[in-house]
Amino acid sequence: MNLIDRIEVGELKKEAPQIRVGDTVRAHIRIVEGEKERIQVFEGVAIRLHGGGARETVTLRKVSFGVGVERILPLHSPRLEKTEIVRRAKVRQAKLYYLRELSGKAARLKELKPKLDPTKKKKIKKALKKKA
Repeated sequence: MNLIDRIEVGELKKEAPQIRVGDTVRAHIRIVEGEKERIQVFEGVAIRLHGGGARETVTLRKVSFGVGVERILPLHSPRLEKTEIVRRAKVRQAKLYYLRELSGKAARLKELKPKLDPTKKKKIKKALKKKA
């Protein structure tokens, strides 16, 4: 491990979000305006993940008042208060730049259903058998 890697390890956040391309993410960003600080929420689709370690960034895209807005967020920045994954989507590409040309319903991604663990599957099957 070289010197830069050792310095970067100290800068990493403990609870780094497991964001994947295609996720709809709600990011809470601390904005400084003069002497005041406030939290601004930016919710968009992750169209790109880039870098690694302390330099890892995610590009979020949303359409606001008919205009496409993209924001590049460093995931380990102290200005990034928290990130929530709103929904996951099934995608087959690492970069979703094609969404820039699409609008409306064409720009939707197929939602990925959350996986059930095997113990819950058994309970659901038992409950369905009892109803029948």
